[in-house]
Amino acid sequence: MFVISAWLGQPLSVFGFDEGPDQPIAFPHTRHVQDLGLDCTFCHRNVEKGAAATVPPVALCMTCHSVVGDNLEEVEKLREIAASGEAINWVRVHRVPDHVHFNHSAHILFFSQRDGIQSSEVCVVCHGDVGSMVKVKQARYLQMSDCVNCHRDNDASTDCVTCHY
Repeated sequence: MFVISAWLGQPLSVFGFDEGPDQPIAFPHTRHVQDLGLDCTFCHRNVEKGAAATVPPVALCMTCHSVVGDNLEEVEKLREIAASGEAINWVRVHRVPDHVHFNHSAHILFFSQRDGIQSSEVCVVCHGDVGSMVKVKQARYLQMSDCVNCHRDNDASTDCVTCHY
């Protein structure tokens, strides 16, 4: 889909493909972020330490859902997966092309140390307001110019090997 989208020069929303993928468990970001006030880093713990944000292991979800969420269909699915010892096979939503290397921790740390911005506020720039999404979708299709302009605006290197190595 991304290749076609790039070829047409516009996101595939014109064809109705902008809803985001179905996930094995319908995870309500609205409930966890808006209602409970969880920050992105509570679940995506690697985002401040590594290149990838990573999705949380089932065990992290179970720290709450072993006692919270009785009789909720999606929580029951989660509990079944936890009992089986399996991982949740989430469908990836956000991806940069294979020839681009993006390090989440470098970006999170830069903005939080320089401007004191919360990590969740940094995440919104590229991922959109995931906390208000019922179903996570790619909010915007990043282009190289987005990255280069951000690097220029923030006095970061625009040398090709910064992202292409």
